[in-house]
Amino acid sequence: MTALSMTKYPRFFLCLLPFLLLFLQGCIGDNTIAVQLNDDVLGLIVFKSDIQDPSSHLSSWNEDDDTPCSWKFVRCNPVTNRVSEISLDNLGLSGRIGKGLEKLQHLKALSLSGNNFSGDVTPEKLALPTNSLEILNLSRNRLSGRIPSSLVKMSLIRVLDLSENLLSGPVPDNLFDSCFSLHSLSLAGNSLEGSIPSTISRCLSLNNFNISNNRFSGNLDFVSGFWTLERIRTLDLSRNLLSGSIPQGISSLHYLKEFLVQGNHFSETLPSDLGLCIHLASIDFGDNHFTGGLSDSIQSLNSLTRFGLANNLLSGDFPHWIGELRKLEYLDFSGNGFTGSLPSTMGDMKSLIFLSLSNNKLSGIIPSSLGYCTKLSVIHLSGNSFNGSIPEDLFDLALEEADLSKNQITGSIPTGSSKLFESLHVLDLSSNKIKGTIPAEMGLFSNLKYLNLSWNNLQSRIPPEFGLFRNLTVLDLRSSALYGSIPGDLCDSGSLDILQLDGNSLTGQIPEEIGNCSSLYLLSLSHNKLTGPIPKSISKISKLKILKMEFNQLSGEIPMELGKLQYLLAVNVSYNRLIGRLPVRGIFQSLDQSSLQGNLGICSPLLKGPCKMNVSKPLVLDPNAYNTQMDGGDHKHHSESSPLTAKSHHKLFLSVSAIIAISAATLIVIGVVIISLLNISARKRLAFVEEALESMCSSSSRSGASVAVGKLILFDSRSTLEGLENPVSLLNKANEIGEGVFGTVYKVSLGADHNHQERTVFVIKKLVTSNITQYPEDFDREVRILAKAKHPNIVSLKGYYWTPQIQLLVLEYAPNGSLQSRLHERHPSSQPLSWPQRFKILLGTAKGLAHLHHSIRPPIVHYNLKPSNILLDENFNPRISDFGLSRLLTKLDKHVISNRFQSALGYVAPEMACQSLRVNEKCDVYGFGVLILELVTGRRPVEYGEDNVVILSDHARVLLEEGNVLECVDQSIGDYPEDEVLPVLKLALVCTSQVPSSRPSMAEVVQILHVIKTPVPQRLEVF
Repeated sequence: MTALSMTKYPRFFLCLLPFLLLFLQGCIGDNTIAVQLNDDVLGLIVFKSDIQDPSSHLSSWNEDDDTPCSWKFVRCNPVTNRVSEISLDNLGLSGRIGKGLEKLQHLKALSLSGNNFSGDVTPEKLALPTNSLEILNLSRNRLSGRIPSSLVKMSLIRVLDLSENLLSGPVPDNLFDSCFSLHSLSLAGNSLEGSIPSTISRCLSLNNFNISNNRFSGNLDFVSGFWTLERIRTLDLSRNLLSGSIPQGISSLHYLKEFLVQGNHFSETLPSDLGLCIHLASIDFGDNHFTGGLSDSIQSLNSLTRFGLANNLLSGDFPHWIGELRKLEYLDFSGNGFTGSLPSTMGDMKSLIFLSLSNNKLSGIIPSSLGYCTKLSVIHLSGNSFNGSIPEDLFDLALEEADLSKNQITGSIPTGSSKLFESLHVLDLSSNKIKGTIPAEMGLFSNLKYLNLSWNNLQSRIPPEFGLFRNLTVLDLRSSALYGSIPGDLCDSGSLDILQLDGNSLTGQIPEEIGNCSSLYLLSLSHNKLTGPIPKSISKISKLKILKMEFNQLSGEIPMELGKLQYLLAVNVSYNRLIGRLPVRGIFQSLDQSSLQGNLGICSPLLKGPCKMNVSKPLVLDPNAYNTQMDGGDHKHHSESSPLTAKSHHKLFLSVSAIIAISAATLIVIGVVIISLLNISARKRLAFVEEALESMCSSSSRSGASVAVGKLILFDSRSTLEGLENPVSLLNKANEIGEGVFGTVYKVSLGADHNHQERTVFVIKKLVTSNITQYPEDFDREVRILAKAKHPNIVSLKGYYWTPQIQLLVLEYAPNGSLQSRLHERHPSSQPLSWPQRFKILLGTAKGLAHLHHSIRPPIVHYNLKPSNILLDENFNPRISDFGLSRLLTKLDKHVISNRFQSALGYVAPEMACQSLRVNEKCDVYGFGVLILELVTGRRPVEYGEDNVVILSDHARVLLEEGNVLECVDQSIGDYPEDEVLPVLKLALVCTSQVPSSRPSMAEVVQILHVIKTPVPQRLEVF
C-alpha cells in the first residue's frame, strides 16, 4: 500500500484499516506492539477527519507514520509508547468530536479548550476512552445537550472542565456517586438548571468547585454536605438563581481561599462564623439580599485580598477595623446602607487597588491617609454625604478612575501630580459644592476619557487647554457657573462623543470649529447666553443624535444643511431669536411645538407667531410651512412686493395642489385595478400549481418520508422524553393557557429521561391545520430555520411533533406570563410595572427583533408583534414568541390575514391593509412603535368609547404637537425620568410613521434606546 494510494482514497482505506490490522496481527503472532501503535494512529486520524483545521495545526499527523508519538500536540508514555496526553487548546478547530478517540485506551489527559467544537455530549455522540481518562478539559467550545451520568468514569477522573459551552438541563444527581478522585470540577458559563446535586458531598478530594453563570436554583440547606468538603479551596456559586440563607458551618472548610456567591437571591444575615476561615483570600457576596451588619470576627482574616458586598441591604456603621485587613486589594461595599465616617486607618491598606463605597450613607471627610495607599487605582465614593475638601495627597496617586460625585464636597479642584496626568481615565466630581477655577493643568491629562464637573459652582472659564485632550469622549460641564466663550479648539481631538455645556453663562457665538467634533452624538448648549447664527458646520457631525440649543439668543435661520443629519433623533431650538423656514429633510419636519416655540419668526404650522423670512418675497415651496398665520403682520409687505396679490397666490397654489391630488388619485385607482387583475390571474395559476404539487407529493409520500412521523423531535437531544409517547394526550383544556391566530397554547410538565427525576415545564403550541405545511420534510426544514434564531430575548424552540393530522411545537416556558397579562390584565393586588422594568422590556424586545431582522438571512419578519406575544421570564426579561410562524403556512389567504388583523388591531402597519404579501421588517418596526406607546401609556392601541374611537398613536401625536404628551403617561408607573420618557415617546411616533421608509431599522432603534437610557455612558463603557 503506497502513500499515494492512501492520499487518493483516504476514507476508503481508513475503513479497511481495522481489517488490515487484524490481518497483520495474525501474521506477527504475539508481537502486538505494532498493532497497538496503529490503534493510536487510527484513532487520531479518524478524529482528525471529523474536524476542520483551517490553520493546518495538525499537518504533522500523518497516517503513514508507525507511531503518533512524534506528532505535534501529542505525548506518549515513554515506557509503553502509547498516547497518554493530547492538548489542542486554542487552535481554532471546529466540527464534532467523533468516535476516533475511543481507540486511545491509554489516554489519560485530553484538553480541547478554546476551540469551536459542537454537538451533543451524549455517549452516543461523544465517545471517549472513559476507562483511562483522568483529565478532561472541553471548556470554551459550543458543546450542547444534557450532561450524561456516563460521560466519564468518575472513579478515575481528577479534573473535569466543561465550562463555557451550551450545556443545558439539570445535572444528574448520580453523576458524583463515585467521585473519590475528583480534584477540580468546573461547569461554569452554561445554561444548567435545577438543584445542585447533593451527591457532590461525596467528592472528598475536591479542591475547586465552580458552577458560576448558570441557572441553578434552590437553597444550600440540602447541600449542607458542602461543609464536609474539608479540602475545598475554591467555591464559586456566583451568578445563579440560588436563594435562602447561607447555613452555618462554613468554618469547617479550613483550607477555603475563595468563596464567591455574588449575583444570586441569597438573603438574611451573613454567616457569623465566616471569620473563622482564616485562609480566606477572596469573598464576594455582592448582588444579593443580605441584611444586618458585619461581624467583627472578619477582621481576623489576615489573608483577605478581595472583599465584595456590593448591592445588598446591609446596614450599620462602617467597620472601624477595616484597616486591619492589610493585604486587601479589592474592597467594594457600594449600594448598601452603611453609615458613619471612614477611619483614618484606611491608609494602612498599602496593597489597596480598588475602593468602591458608592451609594451608602457615609459622612464626614475623606481621610487624607488614603494618600498612603500608593497602589490605589480606582476610587468610587459617589452618592454619600462626604464633606470637606478633596485631599491633595489623593491626587498625587496614579489613579485611573476617581468618582467623588453626589456628595457635599467643598473647596477647589487639586492640581494633581505628574503621575495623575499620565494615568487618569475617568474623573467625576459632579453634584458637589466645589468652587474656584478649573486648573489649567487639567489639560495635561493625556489619557483622560471621561470628565464630569457638572453641578458645581466653579465660576470659571473653560480653559483653552481642554483642546489638548486627545482621548476625551465625554465632557460634562453643566450648571457649573461657567462664563466666557466656547473655545474654538475644544474639538481638535475629534474624539468627543458627548459635549454638555448647559445651564451656564457662556456668551459669544458657537464657534465654527464645532464641526470638528466629528464623533459627537450628543451636543447640548442650552440655557446659556450664546448669540449669533447656528453654524452650518454642525452638518459635518454625521453621527449626531441629540442637539439641544434652547434658551439662548441665537439668531438667523436654521441652516438647511442640518437636514442632512440622518441619525438626528431629537432637536430643541426653542426660546431663541431664530426666523425662517425649517430644513426640509430629516427630523425637522416632525418637530413638536415645544422644540420650536419662543422664537421671533420660525415658519411652522405649529407656531402662532409671525413667519419671518430673509427673502424679499414669499416662496411657497411647502404647503405645510404656511397657514393663515401669514395674514398677520407681514401680509402688507407680501402684497406690495409681489406681482400678484396674496389672494391670487392662494388660488394659484390651490389649483396646482388640486391638479396634483387628482393626478395622484387617478394613478392610484389605475394601479389598484391593475394589481387586482394580476392577483386574480396569479391566484388561478397558483391554484393550478398547488393542485399539481399536491398530486405529486401525495404520491411520493406514499413511498415513505425521510423525517420521523409521529415522534417528538428535540433539537438538543433526539431521544423521546419519558411519558411523551403520545403528546397529544397532554393537550387537555386544563393545560390550555392561550389561543392565537396560529393555534392554541398549552402549559405542560414534561418528564426527563430515565436518568433524571426532575420535571421541566414547557409550552406546547398546537398549530392550526388550515394552510400549515402538509409534508414532513418541508415542515422539518422550516422549523429548524426558526430554531436557529437563538437570542436571550427570543423564546427558544425546543422541538416539534408532526403527523398529518396534528402539528405541535415545543417551546421554552416563561414563568411571568405575557406582557399582555402584566399590562392590561393585572390583578389589583399585584404591583404595576415600574419604569425601569418597562424600559428593560422595550430594550430587550428591540434587541430580539434586531436579531431576527439583521442576524439571520433571510430575515425573519414577525408579522404579529403585540403584548400577548412578548413573554416575561423570572427576571422580567422579555422573550419574543410566535415569530416567523407564517413560514409554516403554504399561503397567506384572506382568512388568515383577516384573523391576524382582528387579533392585532392597532399593531398592524398601514401598508398591510391592502393584504399585500410583500411585507418587510418595517412592518415589525411599526408594531414595536405601538408597543412603546402601550407600555408608556398603559392604554390599548385602540379604545372604543360611547361616541368615538381613540387610536393611541394619533392621540399621542396630537398631544406631542400641543406640548402635552407627558399627560398620557401611565399614572401607575409612579415617578419616572422625563428625560427618558419623552424621547421614548418621540421614538414611538417615528416608528409608527405612515411611510415605511421613514421608520428606522430595529438596529437603529436599539442604538437610540441605548442613547436615551444612558446619555452619559457608564464608566466601563468609556473604555
